[in-house]
Amino acid sequence: MNIRIGINPLTWTNDDLPSLGAETSLETCLREAREAGYTGIELGNKFPRVAAQLKPILQAHDLQLVSGWYSARLLERDVEAEWDAMSAHFELLHALGCEVMVLAEVSRCTHGDQRAPLSQRPHLTKGDWPRFGERMTKLAERMRSAGLRLAYHHHMGTVVQSAADIDNLMQVTGDAVGLLLDTGHLTYAGGDPTQFAERYAPRIVHVHCKDVRRLVLERARNEDSSFLNAVLDGVFTVPGDGMVDYRSVLQPVARSGYGGWLVVEAEQDPAVATPIVYAKMGYRHLSQLATELFV
Repeated sequence: MNIRIGINPLTWTNDDLPSLGAETSLETCLREAREAGYTGIELGNKFPRVAAQLKPILQAHDLQLVSGWYSARLLERDVEAEWDAMSAHFELLHALGCEVMVLAEVSRCTHGDQRAPLSQRPHLTKGDWPRFGERMTKLAERMRSAGLRLAYHHHMGTVVQSAADIDNLMQVTGDAVGLLLDTGHLTYAGGDPTQFAERYAPRIVHVHCKDVRRLVLERARNEDSSFLNAVLDGVFTVPGDGMVDYRSVLQPVARSGYGGWLVVEAEQDPAVATPIVYAKMGYRHLSQLATELFV
């Protein structure tokens, strides 16, 4: 099997709503992640951000660092300023052997505001896309030359949320800009993750695997919920526990020769969804499919 299966600490503690899992230690998160079968984990808000401190902690749990989220503001600053802003984060990921950096444009975003309905999320005009794409491509090229691929994360409440947004991004950027396919966010946004896996397989450099509870999604859309309130309501869950057909999604990814990580990233309230239970559930479903599809 030429892919690896990791997890995001959102299962235990939430970066956008730190009160979720606030009492859970980093030690518990890492121990349970390894116990569930994962070999890698992404950064979370309780992780040290100094390589010399973080490396031995991960080694003690036999875990690799997969990647870590970076909040870009290329709509507000140029490539040079963005590069300077990300330098410490870039160096941490690079020092710990990561291959990609998860990046999303967060200018005017609403996903971290519990009071903001998703209908208020920002949009780019037709004239905004070319400059945005040029900056993103230049940044990605610089990152690649320094040793990391840019994995663009389409995300609810941001300027790249919908299927049309992803198409626009792919059209205005060069091949240096890789796509992070997030099955949960694309489903929430009304897109079909299988279609996008087929359409952009050669540019997929990272995969986030979260499932979606159909009834909760319908309610969130009808009520125009904020992203965080939808999370609290249980819109997301782990692979195999919702409406996403992971076999269909992963087949074109596997055919493309993908050799990166499949990362379970299903933010839920840990007081409702016991982390170790759901971590194991997600691992079982993904590892079975990965064994069949990735050779």
